Amino acid sequence: MRADLLSLASDLARQGEAFALATVVRREAPSSARVGDSALITRGGTFHGWLGGSCTQPTVVREALRALADGQPRLIALSPDPGSDRRAGVVALPMTCHSGGCVDIYVEPVLPLPRLIVFGLSPAAQALARLAKAMGYTVDAVDPGADRATFPEADRVLTSLDAAQLKAWPGARGAQLFAVIATMGERDETAILSALALEPAYIGVVASRRRFDQIRATLVAQGAAPATLERIKSPAGLDIGAHSPEEIALSVLAEIVQARRAAPGGPATTASPGHPEPAAEALDPVCGMQVTIATAQHRAESGGRAYYFCCGGCRAQFLADPGRYVAASEAGGAV
Repeated sequence: MRADLLSLASDLARQGEAFALATVVRREAPSSARVGDSALITRGGTFHGWLGGSCTQPTVVREALRALADGQPRLIALSPDPGSDRRAGVVALPMTCHSGGCVDIYVEPVLPLPRLIVFGLSPAAQALARLAKAMGYTVDAVDPGADRATFPEADRVLTSLDAAQLKAWPGARGAQLFAVIATMGERDETAILSALALEPAYIGVVASRRRFDQIRATLVAQGAAPATLERIKSPAGLDIGAHSPEEIALSVLAEIVQARRAAPGGPATTASPGHPEPAAEALDPVCGMQVTIATAQHRAESGGRAYYFCCGGCRAQFLADPGRYVAASEAGGAV
């Protein structure tokens, strides 16, 4: 992979941004692609790199966005006759480059690690940091008295409960962000308000029901909206009869895993705020390729309707005889 793409991938990963890598793994002449050609596609659909011709770009971007949405890699095969290129585990798509040839491209999503923010210094908070790190989470430990000795496994140790500071740190957000308050009576309300401001997918409070009722009453008296507090899970964790800090941590993380897998936008399901739905598409009336409208570089109008094209060549053919292609498009196909 080119050095500039490696550098960009490193920057995006450090910032907690999702992206996809696309690599040519097979080609047949006369395609201009070469095995090893690569590209990086951001979650916004921006394309960086080279895959053998601009005509392949709309297809790769579309498949990359789908990979980011469902979290699954895919192998796509572009050929002039995709119907005859059916292989198990391969998505066959039309090759519209005028040079012809065939090219196989492996598209792999690179998603940010799920992020757990743990508030508190309690033994349960420390156990949560240890176990979450072992499960592959990015872990932030937050407490005015926190230090590296208390949370040796955490990726970051923060002494401020300020939500603005927490938001400024790079890392997963939205559907991949989880917060647990295990302050055990120390700054409970402040920690909960900070967690709510982060808008995580899950907020759990390690406390008894009686204690949380007291916390809720205090927060409402301070002006917190009761409906906002309804999304908080307390006691946090699945009911497995947990007693020790490690068992409590296990029950809480099991509940988080359950929420991740079950919710729309969870891993390997559908799109989430961090991994948006693929953009709307239109059919190129000349070659029949699906073109992502938001990133289409070639468009034209006829009869007050917009048409989108995979490349400048298709647009030129359309403009030479719009009536021919409009009729075919209205009939549900391409010429």
